[in-house]
Amino acid sequence: MIYLDTHVVVWLYAGRTDLIPPVVRSLIDHHDPLISPIVALELQYLHEAAKTTEPAEPVLQALAREIGLQRCALSFATVIEVALQETWTRDPFDRIAVAQSRLGGAPLLTKDRHIHDHFDGAVWGDGEDNDAVEQAGF
Repeated sequence: MIYLDTHVVVWLYAGRTDLIPPVVRSLIDHHDPLISPIVALELQYLHEAAKTTEPAEPVLQALAREIGLQRCALSFATVIEVALQETWTRDPFDRIAVAQSRLGGAPLLTKDRHIHDHFDGAVWGDGEDNDAVEQAGF
C-alpha cells in the first residue's frame, strides 16, 4: 500500500499525470493506493473555496473505480495520537496525512518539500527519497 497526498489525488482526477514523475506513477500502479480520510475533507475544503471544480465524493468515487483508491481505516483516535507528535507544522491536513502514513507503515506520495524536510516516509521521485522507497520494500 501507498498513501497519496491531496494534490496527487487532484492531479490524478484532473488527468494531469504529467505533473507526477514516472516513478511515482509506477508506485501508484503497482501498490494499493490509500488516502487518509483527512484528504477527503481537504478536497471538500478546496471545492468550497472554489479552488477545485468537484466536491470530494465524486472525485474519490471516480478514483476508486479508476485506480482502486481506498480510504485508510486506521482508528482516527490513534492517528491523532501520532499527529500530536508532528509539531513541525501548523497545517492539520499535513499533520494527519503524515501521521496516517507513519502509522500505516507506508510511504506518502507528496511533492510538498516541507513534508519531505520533516518526514522520511515522503516520496516524490526526485532521487532524494530513495531510502523511503527501499525501507518500505518497494
